[in-house]
Amino acid sequence: MCLLCETAGLGLSRRHLLKTGAALAGTAGALALTPTTVMAKEAAVPPSPLSPDKALRKLAAGNARYAANTARNRDYSVGRAARAAAQFPFASIVSCADSRVSPEILFDQGPGELFVVRVAGNFVNDDGLASLEYGVKALNIPLILVLGHTGCGAIGATIKAIQDGTQLPGHLPGLVNALKPGVEAAIARKPADLMADATVENVRHNVRRLAGAEPLIAPLAADGWVKIVGGLYDIATGKVALV
Repeated sequence: MCLLCETAGLGLSRRHLLKTGAALAGTAGALALTPTTVMAKEAAVPPSPLSPDKALRKLAAGNARYAANTARNRDYSVGRAARAAAQFPFASIVSCADSRVSPEILFDQGPGELFVVRVAGNFVNDDGLASLEYGVKALNIPLILVLGHTGCGAIGATIKAIQDGTQLPGHLPGLVNALKPGVEAAIARKPADLMADATVENVRHNVRRLAGAEPLIAPLAADGWVKIVGGLYDIATGKVALV
């Protein structure tokens, strides 16, 4: 099921604002604006804060536009002056470094809308975690999406290294070690499609890690200030599904 279908029934949960975001609550009407119209103003005007569920629906709507080839973000020069002064991303994306996976494009969001952490295999290490902590604490981002994708070379290499004892060169063994928990969990189940199952299990493993990431993200997630979800991007169809 597509991300838009998965999120269509979600309610607008009231998000407790972080202290640093309380002053933004009076900004009216920004949710109805497109990213380019928000950023078109010469002054950096913060949009109204989104609840985690509203942020997820905004991603879903953007992905639906992309998959239907009706993307609305065309002129990336709009709002450059405003973006030079401030940024107001509404979602963090943990994405693979694969050249075919570009979150801003596949979610049809303009510059300044997404806070993206990318690494082959879309896993969370300490550096990535620090970036995500900055996103939720300094930028008040209400949503973190761990995004896997079909045909992930990093997952395939990890499967081969585990099953065949392949020795990879350079720093690649470190990447394999980071992906092992999810891949090994999939191998233990002996699924019909190991590649697909391992990709999803890796996403789930990193969602769980973030949900328990002390001292900053876990309390915010437990209190409902931040939502952490996993998704799978199908490169062939352009659609993202929740996992």
